[in-house]
Amino acid sequence: MHPSIADQTTDQLGGPLSVLVRQKEDHIRLHDLMGRLRGTGGEEQARVLLEIYRLVFPHAFAEESVLWPVMRRVLPDGDALTLQVEQEHQEVNELVRTLEKLPAGAPGRADVLGRLTEVLDDDVRDEEDALLPRLQARISRRDLQVLGVLWELVRRIAPTRAHPVVARRPPGNVVAALPLSALDRARDVVDRALPGAPGKVTPVLHRAGSALERASHAVERLPVLRSGEDPSTRSIPGRPPFPWGTVVVGAAAAGLVAATIGSRRKEGP
Repeated sequence: MHPSIADQTTDQLGGPLSVLVRQKEDHIRLHDLMGRLRGTGGEEQARVLLEIYRLVFPHAFAEESVLWPVMRRVLPDGDALTLQVEQEHQEVNELVRTLEKLPAGAPGRADVLGRLTEVLDDDVRDEEDALLPRLQARISRRDLQVLGVLWELVRRIAPTRAHPVVARRPPGNVVAALPLSALDRARDVVDRALPGAPGKVTPVLHRAGSALERASHAVERLPVLRSGEDPSTRSIPGRPPFPWGTVVVGAAAAGLVAATIGSRRKEGP
């Protein structure tokens, strides 16, 4: 059995392209962000949390789409091992969705935030000390590098927000990638534009962000995006009707965001 990937060099992990190296680098970055998060509040806490979300959710999505299916094929207990991490990912999604509904200073917010950091720490330890060394022991250096390239490609097009209703396994999560990533990244553009936006533009951006959020919540309830999931990671039982009207409004908001940002760039500072 290989030691924890946290204790191995880049060469031992398969070289710079290896998926293990990419995982370790993301975990180091997450550790730094978690350190920045401690003791923050208000807008600064919101900014750090957004950075954490943009790191954690594409990272986990790429794991669930690329890595865990391989582990289920090559390890006799791969299903149980990956299910444990998928359950941790599910809890992170649900905690973030809860946190987004709690304003600063709200009762219980500190507890939710504390549990979120605890689960993220547990997830890193489970991956670095158990799952990834098991994978390293079963596949070649070349395979680790191929997985690294695939993992990076998926991460770059993955959603950047919490989606607790979407399946944690293919094919549901793979089908979710394109529509949810487009909506999430449009919301990211809105969030980046808000701090320096002129007063007359700020309400427009707030409305656009809200519309994009509602659209993403509607899209994630498409039945096809739930396919392949394990029942233990199901967040919301049943299949509510799909609200097409919300999606249309969200698409219009995405266009409005693009037009607003483009106009601001033309006008200059």
